[in-house]
Amino acid sequence: MTTIEVTEETIRQTRELRDEFQKFLREYEFGMREVETKISILRDEFTHDHEYNPIEHVKSRLKTPDSIVEKIARKGIEEPDFDRIREEITDIAGVRVTCSFVADVYRLFDLLTQQDDITVRVVKDYIASPKPNGYKSLHAIIDVPVFLSTGPLLVPVEVQFRTIAMDFWASLEHKIYYKFANQVPSHLVQSLSDAADAASELDSRMERLHREAHGEPLRQLAPPPPPHVVEV
Repeated sequence: MTTIEVTEETIRQTRELRDEFQKFLREYEFGMREVETKISILRDEFTHDHEYNPIEHVKSRLKTPDSIVEKIARKGIEEPDFDRIREEITDIAGVRVTCSFVADVYRLFDLLTQQDDITVRVVKDYIASPKPNGYKSLHAIIDVPVFLSTGPLLVPVEVQFRTIAMDFWASLEHKIYYKFANQVPSHLVQSLSDAADAASELDSRMERLHREAHGEPLRQLAPPPPPHVVEV
């Protein structure tokens, strides 16, 4: 059995690395909180001032150290340091906003990204252009300022907007692919694709019912993607 001598210097360096990594993750946690606060304010304003809440629920997540390491490996990042990780991995902090209808997705996207302190890096509109497997969602990487004792810091946060039907389909698809370790039988892949079409049709029908019940014109049913969508 090989004995490895652990020196005081090794312990000190390990603790410094641990502390630095925890500080690194806290920055993303703070950025995530800022986005959560902005979404919460919009939800409360709609509820109290407009008597309508376009947000069904909000979920947030921070990548674990293991997930970050796995993504570093997948992206082939050699000799990574914190600056390189910040540059290459932009979804360490994530917020998912689930809305009632497609129109609400674009409305919330606009209200969030048009705020003066928000900078939009990338937008991927998988609602206007779904993925081949049927996945639909509106993704945005935004920079949000976090004000620390050392000064302001821009933190990237991935925000996903989707409807209830889109969220249900994505959750089911993820569970199936996890169950089969990404080797999903072809008949289930086809069934998932059919379910994605059914979910899209359900979104359209429910939005039509909502608009008819509230006396809104049907021409608003299919709003075009916002013009500032920069990447699909």
